Amino acid sequence: MEYNRIVAVTGLPGLYEAISSKNDGAVVRSLDDQSTKFVSARIHNLSHLESIEVYTTGDNVSLGDVFTAMKTNTTQLPDLKDNKAVKQYFETVYPTLDFDRVYSSDMKKMIKWFEVLEKNNVDYTVKPEEASEEEEPLAETATAEKEEATPKKAKSKVKATASAETEATTSEEKPKKAAKKKKTEE
Repeated sequence: MEYNRIVAVTGLPGLYEAISSKNDGAVVRSLDDQSTKFVSARIHNLSHLESIEVYTTGDNVSLGDVFTAMKTNTTQLPDLKDNKAVKQYFETVYPTLDFDRVYSSDMKKMIKWFEVLEKNNVDYTVKPEEASEEEEPLAETATAEKEEATPKKAKSKVKATASAETEATTSEEKPKKAAKKKKTEE
């Protein structure tokens, strides 16, 4: 199971794997009981876990980074009923978390999601080497696309000028034809 396919669905508890998407929603499989269901886009929103960021005192970090810190830390997961214990857990695991903007309900949800991901053996870590390798080809592709786009824009300007001239000639002809018809009718 791939981390980039894991989603949270608003209004539904737990995590889901996105199987396929449609115009009006998506087909998802629950990571808890492996049941498959259609989720309507009119009622629910899907949030990919890899796109979720967490507030810190510095720059925001991805949720995967917090999960990695939770996995490497030896502290036992706290009881979700005790808000103070949950906050103390995150103060030791990820001390740069911005506790004014990350609420206890968010921290509880992160713990629940972490447990589900661990139970299903989902790899949520992104190795720095892989991230840098992925970024380099994208930068080269973007430069190549810009170079290709420039001549196309120049061609489209020529076509636009030619079509404008054609429209001007046709618009001049139309009134003349209309005038001729009036003379023949009289």
